[in-house]
Amino acid sequence: MQLQEKVAIVTGASRGIGAAIAQKFCEEGANVMLCSRSEASVAAVAKPLAEKGFNAKFVQTDVSRKSDVEALVNLTLNEYSRIDILVNNAGITRDTLLMRMKDEDWDAVLHSNLTGTMYCARAVLRTMMRQKSGRIINVSSVIGLMGNAGQANYAASKAGIIGLTKSLAKEIGSRGITVNAIAPGFITTDMTANFSEADLERIRAMIPLAAFGTPEDVAELTLFLASDASRYITGQAIQVDGGMVM
Repeated sequence: MQLQEKVAIVTGASRGIGAAIAQKFCEEGANVMLCSRSEASVAAVAKPLAEKGFNAKFVQTDVSRKSDVEALVNLTLNEYSRIDILVNNAGITRDTLLMRMKDEDWDAVLHSNLTGTMYCARAVLRTMMRQKSGRIINVSSVIGLMGNAGQANYAASKAGIIGLTKSLAKEIGSRGITVNAIAPGFITTDMTANFSEADLERIRAMIPLAAFGTPEDVAELTLFLASDASRYITGQAIQVDGGMVM
């Protein structure tokens, strides 16, 4: 198993991509701390994994709150004494055209998606630097590369994650820590389930592979970036989008 006895934190693990990553890490032998703003939702993902014999634990965490992030990291260290992998997947959307966007909707998305990613990365750095090893994987989006009408706040936050990833990779690469970003395209999740058939066809027409991705597609890349196989890759933003943005 590629992650045998590694200790991983996965934020936004209560559904979709985060849940798929957590399951993949468990299957590969990791000790996984799942977190989400909704304790009930993340418990519904973690408990079945634990019942199967995987080492999966959960904790309610709002990554936009620095105190929550510090508590998450301290809890993980108290339980396992180390942190090998951090996956920053938590994020929110509050979509509308910029001319109609309320300040609080801009602030909420930037603070949760970008500042929350920073809080989590910063909180694990001291431990990873002491270990002289670590993997930080930030989930961005193709929207951060191409933009999207009605999602200026979301696009700005996801573009910011890519900039944060590259800057942090340069800061801590000499300490044996890699930092990479994943930019998913249209992935089959609860969000796409609400699209009309016309919207689905319109989006498929934009994708060379003519299909939506799955959370497992993203989880497979996350596993690679978390494993020793990716030891010489850092500062990259890798798309999982069926060729949509190229």
